[in-house]
Amino acid sequence: MALSAAAPAKLNLYLHVLGRRPDGYHRLDSLVAFADIGDALAARPAPALALDIAGPFAAGLAGGEKNLVWRAAALLAEKLGRLPGAALTLTKNLPVASGIGGGSSDAAATLKLLLELWQARLDDAALAALAQELGADVPVCLAARAAWLGGIGESVEPAPGLPPLAVVLVNPGVALATASVFQRFASAYSPPARFAIPPDATEFARLLAARRNDLTPAASGLAPAISTVLERLAECPGALLARMSGSGATCFALFADLAAAEDAARRLGQREPAWWVAPGRLR
Repeated sequence: MALSAAAPAKLNLYLHVLGRRPDGYHRLDSLVAFADIGDALAARPAPALALDIAGPFAAGLAGGEKNLVWRAAALLAEKLGRLPGAALTLTKNLPVASGIGGGSSDAAATLKLLLELWQARLDDAALAALAQELGADVPVCLAARAAWLGGIGESVEPAPGLPPLAVVLVNPGVALATASVFQRFASAYSPPARFAIPPDATEFARLLAARRNDLTPAASGLAPAISTVLERLAECPGALLARMSGSGATCFALFADLAAAEDAARRLGQREPAWWVAPGRLR
């Protein structure tokens, strides 16, 4: 039996930094959504744990025990009191260290895939706690649906359905460490900014535009190409909003329909062939 699962990209539609806790972690308020663009996981029974990494961004990813997929498999097996027998294949389609939750989504997909492969169960609370051990973004990636994030990311509340939207993701070929961006963060703290989600895409984008990603100045200081990407995305015909996701350097633009997003992605790819550009739908 071989099983497979998608590990979709996670986007911060806005990201406000509310303050800093005594332990050094920052408190956040964010609306996140997922795209139908992402990595892919496959698993089959095996006597021991093995991980193969393929795909266009495989070379930039550590294997073995340093990989979140490996750690997720090992931790789940420990919690279940069993040997971590599985042959895993990760197809890495998303840029590494790019602000779109690739590693966290990979880890979440691994947990769900192995529970099915091993025919095991964990209740929701136990699974969420295990996910939290792997990283602050892993719990929200378990559901892979629009959600409000609070705390350091561990507080997850489902958000009402988003209006139909398409998206273009762009990374200028820059890897950014989240810790480095937060170390450079020097902006004033922002208030929470949750809102009632409207059914209209244009109105939704207008409300998002009144918010921001507080990490953009810090990330742009480390990777000036982010500013260029945001300018290019904002210039695309039909773009409703251009913004950086997470701690960067991946940025996105929202569109009312997929055809406009695909056209924008084609134009951007022709203009900037060294960039990673991917169109898709938001969910």
